[in-house]
Amino acid sequence: MTSKKSYFTVKRIALLSVLTAFVTVGRLGFALPFLPNIQPVTTMLIIITLTIGTLDGLVVAVLSLILSNVFLGMGPWVIMQIVSFAVIVLLTALMKPLYRYGSIPHRTAFALWAGITGIIYGLVISYLNYLFYDMSSFLAYYLNGLYFDLLHGIGNAVFFFILEPIIVPIIRKQLKTNRF
Repeated sequence: MTSKKSYFTVKRIALLSVLTAFVTVGRLGFALPFLPNIQPVTTMLIIITLTIGTLDGLVVAVLSLILSNVFLGMGPWVIMQIVSFAVIVLLTALMKPLYRYGSIPHRTAFALWAGITGIIYGLVISYLNYLFYDMSSFLAYYLNGLYFDLLHGIGNAVFFFILEPIIVPIIRKQLKTNRF
């Protein structure tokens, strides 16, 4: 008789649940009109993808978006947000072999990456909106929102510098202690 070990153990689900709650509260807490697009969601998804894995980043992205949009409003944009964050998680997964925790040059490079993801997110979601709403000019629509994408990127970079040295040791301790 062979025992097949499940990827989603109880301990992994518990960790992902706590991270989903943290990301959701972070998104809701920064849903302020005077700070548009500045929130820790993208940065947390990058950190989760780099420290735990791609599937885990995707799970937290989907669950946190659905939970936060219960309060912020549901609509077709939720699917577009999920796709946009999935692109960020998958691109970050490609960069995972380059990540070294504790190295200042790597930290700076990944903070820059976090900033770039604000632009990528905006590009993807703008394109999806352009297709969904059958707009006449993608470029005009995208350029109109570029300011918000830049704010998103700057916020991501700042959040990475703040959150990475706090969150990564906590996640690593859980991974080591609980042997996922």
